Amino acid sequence: MILLAVALTVIQPPLGPAAPAGRSPKSFATGRYRNLFREVGKNDREICDKINVAWKQLFYGDDASERIYYPVGSDMAYIKDVGNNDVRSEGMSYGMMLAVQLGRREEFDRLWKWARTYMRHSSGPWKGYFAWQCDPSGHKMTKFPASDGEEYFAMALFFAAGRWGGSYRADADSILHTMLHKERDNKGVVDTAMNMFNLASHQVVFVPNGEAASFTDPSYHLPAFYELWGRWAKEDRAFWRSAASTSRSFFRRTASPVGLFPDYASFDGKPLKAPWDPKSKGDLFGFDAFRVAGNIATDYAWFGSDRWQVSQSNRPLEFFARQKPKYVSNYSLDGKPLVDFQSTGLVSMNAVGALASDSSVAPSFVRALWDAPVPRGQWRYYDGMLYLFGLLQASGRYRIWAPK
Repeated sequence: MILLAVALTVIQPPLGPAAPAGRSPKSFATGRYRNLFREVGKNDREICDKINVAWKQLFYGDDASERIYYPVGSDMAYIKDVGNNDVRSEGMSYGMMLAVQLGRREEFDRLWKWARTYMRHSSGPWKGYFAWQCDPSGHKMTKFPASDGEEYFAMALFFAAGRWGGSYRADADSILHTMLHKERDNKGVVDTAMNMFNLASHQVVFVPNGEAASFTDPSYHLPAFYELWGRWAKEDRAFWRSAASTSRSFFRRTASPVGLFPDYASFDGKPLKAPWDPKSKGDLFGFDAFRVAGNIATDYAWFGSDRWQVSQSNRPLEFFARQKPKYVSNYSLDGKPLVDFQSTGLVSMNAVGALASDSSVAPSFVRALWDAPVPRGQWRYYDGMLYLFGLLQASGRYRIWAPK
């Protein structure tokens, strides 16, 4: 039992000096990360314990009601969307990012091997891409990739190279190459396989396949990642730097007056109805859009290059603070509530948004994440992923690990 307890304990690096509150720490340059939990009165031991509890439950908790990480044999594992009984590139890449941030190499390698073995196309026009959906046995349920999976796979691998060395960096570069050069390597669009970024607009596409490549998902825009790829990638560094700048401008064009983002948008930032949903009006702040606040705040915390990100981070927090008796999970872009429940995933990303906020309401969102229980039950997959991301980002544990 002692050995098991040791195995489940997350070994945390020293917290170190916190970045100053209320202004951009520019963590890439300083190596200092703002700790929002400290700012609301939590001590380092409490913070470590909070993260450890979440890790243990989501990765090693009860099979039926708590965990989302499932080992396979002696050297593989998958992250399961338990509500839909499938394995997604989103969840696999998120799991790898969480593992590398927490220094958990065994879990990282298990997930990466499962993704390479079952999700990645090894031949044909989709070679190098990862099927976005498999069943738990490893059977591909679709041949199409989802862009956020590839983005997080690549970034997690670069960070793994920084923490542990090895061949992770070459794997990351291979993914980036495929994302930008699929059509060139195939000598055209073959079997609808397209580039994962629109080369003219320098923006990530929703899915690199047919009509789905003609628009974007705001939550897939990750300027902080592109900034790092503009420094570390083997090729196309100028493109990645331009993509970072473009995404920052895209956020400005796409945000609604109350600070909410749509799930889908055209490259010019106009909200877009989902082509597969005839009932869609295109004005939904939905589950995908939860993540935009975190993307903007992380970019500001790491690079601090766009002061607009502060005022933008204030807007949705102040909007949600005005909702009575509490804010809910889905709204129209002009602020009309569409459901009557609140998701832990949104609570988590609002706390991350506080990294870039100077509003007086921001600390209340940090406390709300602290008080939220670790997600469990049927829909624990997405909420749980964002919850653990939220804890790491709000505590200054979501860090840049430069490859050696």
